[in-house]
Amino acid sequence: MTAMATAATPDRDAARVPVRGLTVLYDAQCSLCGFLRDWLVRQRQLVPLDLVPAGSEAAMRRFPGLDHAVTLDEITVIGDSGQVYRGTAAWIVTLWALAEYRPTAHRFSTPAGARLARGAVLAAAKWREGQWARRHGAWGGGAYYGANGWQYSPATGWTYNAPACDSDTCAPR
Repeated sequence: MTAMATAATPDRDAARVPVRGLTVLYDAQCSLCGFLRDWLVRQRQLVPLDLVPAGSEAAMRRFPGLDHAVTLDEITVIGDSGQVYRGTAAWIVTLWALAEYRPTAHRFSTPAGARLARGAVLAAAKWREGQWARRHGAWGGGAYYGANGWQYSPATGWTYNAPACDSDTCAPR
C-alpha cells in the first residue's frame, strides 16, 4: 500500500514504516459517512482506527498542516507515522486495517481491483453529492441551479446562463 505525499506531509517511506494506527477523517454531516463510521467501530481491527469528524477542531488541532477543506470533499486517512491516504487509497487502507477485510484490501490494491475500488469510491461520492444537494435545497427532483451559471431542469436538460456582470471588467465568454 503506498501513501500519497502532500505538501503538508512529505513522503516518510511508507513502504518500510509500519502502520500501528490510522485516523479516519469522515464527514459527520453525511448519513452514509456516519453509517460507515458506525460499521467500522463494530469491526474487529488489526490496526486501531480513530474516527474523527473531518474539518472539526479536533482534526485541525491534530493535523494542522492538512488542507481540511479537502478532507470534507474526499475521505482522508492519516497513518500514525504521517502517511496520508486519500480517495481510493484511503478506502483500501481502511479495509486493510480490518481483520475480515484485509484479503479484500489486498485484492483492491491490484490494478484490476483498484478499478473496482475506484468505482465504489465514485459511487459513494455521487451519493454524497446528492445528499448534500438535498440538505442544502439544491436538489429535490426539480431544477438544479449551480453558482457557476449551469442549471439542470428535468424538462429541458442542462443549460448555461452566464452569471451577471456588475462592471465592465468581465471577460467575454
